[in-house]
Amino acid sequence: MLTARIAVVASGGGTNLQALIDAQGRGELKSGSIALVIADKAGIGAIQRSEKAGIPCAVIVRREPAFEEKVLAALMEYQIDLVVLAGFLGILSGDLLRRFGKPVINIHPALIPSFCGKGFYGPKTRLRLFSLRPMMK
Repeated sequence: MLTARIAVVASGGGTNLQALIDAQGRGELKSGSIALVIADKAGIGAIQRSEKAGIPCAVIVRREPAFEEKVLAALMEYQIDLVVLAGFLGILSGDLLRRFGKPVINIHPALIPSFCGKGFYGPKTRLRLFSLRPMMK
């Protein structure tokens, strides 16, 4: 059976990454395996989670020059077939997506379209949603 080599791109604590690592550990990722984690900041939780799971991690700082070139180089080096943006808080350009030429899945941490935009991730989204609960009755 062919299995896809998956890269997970993360910007924070890595809870979505951990869910994928756990699913892989339970044998639920039948058509792929996580071959690379790309962290867009130093010191984030996703790095420790990848290290604990024995998954290679590349720290490529999003705000530094040539970010997308470095991402593409890492994807090619690890022969990645599928990218999962798991809590990644950046936007990849159409140019990068075209050059990569393989599937990219975005696990967006917000409830689109009502709860998206700057600051809508993690607990902030849930707090805003629950503050509106009385109005939803």
